[in-house]
Amino acid sequence: METKNNKNITTCPYAKKCGGCQYQGIDYAAQLKKKQKEMNKLLKDFGKPEPIIGMKDPLHYRNKVHAVFGRTRKGEIVSGTYEAGTHKIVNIDECMIEDEISQSIIRTIRGLLRSFKIRTYDEDTGYGLLRHVLVRRGFATGQVMAVLVLSSPILPSKNNFVKALRKEHPEITTVVLNVNDKKTSMVLGERDIVLYGKGYIEDILCGCTFRISPQSFYQVNPVQTERLYQTAMDYAELTGKERVIDAYCGIGTIGMVAAKKVREVIGVELNRNAVKDARINAKLNQIKNIAFYEGDAGRFMVSMAEEGEKADVVFMDPPRSGSDEAFLSSVIRLAPKRIVYVSCGPDTLARDLKYLARNGYQVRKMQPVDMFGFTEHCEMVVQLVKKR
Repeated sequence: METKNNKNITTCPYAKKCGGCQYQGIDYAAQLKKKQKEMNKLLKDFGKPEPIIGMKDPLHYRNKVHAVFGRTRKGEIVSGTYEAGTHKIVNIDECMIEDEISQSIIRTIRGLLRSFKIRTYDEDTGYGLLRHVLVRRGFATGQVMAVLVLSSPILPSKNNFVKALRKEHPEITTVVLNVNDKKTSMVLGERDIVLYGKGYIEDILCGCTFRISPQSFYQVNPVQTERLYQTAMDYAELTGKERVIDAYCGIGTIGMVAAKKVREVIGVELNRNAVKDARINAKLNQIKNIAFYEGDAGRFMVSMAEEGEKADVVFMDPPRSGSDEAFLSSVIRLAPKRIVYVSCGPDTLARDLKYLARNGYQVRKMQPVDMFGFTEHCEMVVQLVKKR
């Protein structure tokens, strides 16, 4: 277990209200032991996971910071996160796990609202303008994107607002207005209006450059993501001759890292914006042996199997809810030699592994990677091989 010797460097003042960090008050080495024990217990039917890969520094690792905005009964502007199990906003100035520059930008925006007469959105009445702020930073490039989520496409004095924000934070490379005019718990709406810059940022991961738009899924801990993806590549046992499928490919991160080591990569993703970014990313990195398709990965693999096509390796990185039986059965029909399952939900992972084990696959290796220090969450990479 690799980690810096940093016991409780500081105690978070929001720990009891926020609910974001379940392991507050526990030194980092003890957190890793708890996670290892939990992984061993959840996955005992498939063998013993390798020792967890911990962070060298478990503080301020999140490159994506989201704050919900509102007001107290006295009219004071607040920004932060919802109190656990409620829609009451906990006003947060500094978070131990979020990027410090991004947090500073959010505090500045909170301070500018009154002078620009921008009202925060009220969920109950539907009155007000600013709902959320999302800040994303490329840790390798230093590029910063600030996304203002508004209930309307009109921001009064928008040019002066952006100018005032960039005067305090010249590191901001783009500002985007996102329109969310629906009564929904979703943070982002579907429409983006670029107020400044290119409307996206870029970051470098495993030697590849990735374009990140407001809607893009991108791992929040880039340092550990490199270690996660390296493990996935090791488990794929690539020789350069393989045809690979990257299911749930997002903006193409895993597929593009694999493309350097294989004959061909096929990426499949349901989110249209992610597929658009993935295709741009492939051109950006001059990767020509990869193709991205918009659609359901399960149906795509079924059609491949029906047409007699093969794949040697399937990478799958589903959401925390795991995969459904329709997707897993499509993997079985395609019958790759190896499956590399990247999971952020070990309980649903255990469920999916049982299905794959019943249908001709054997778990060979399991590697936990701590991506989310101070929380109970843990990422896992599993290698499955087709039984002879």
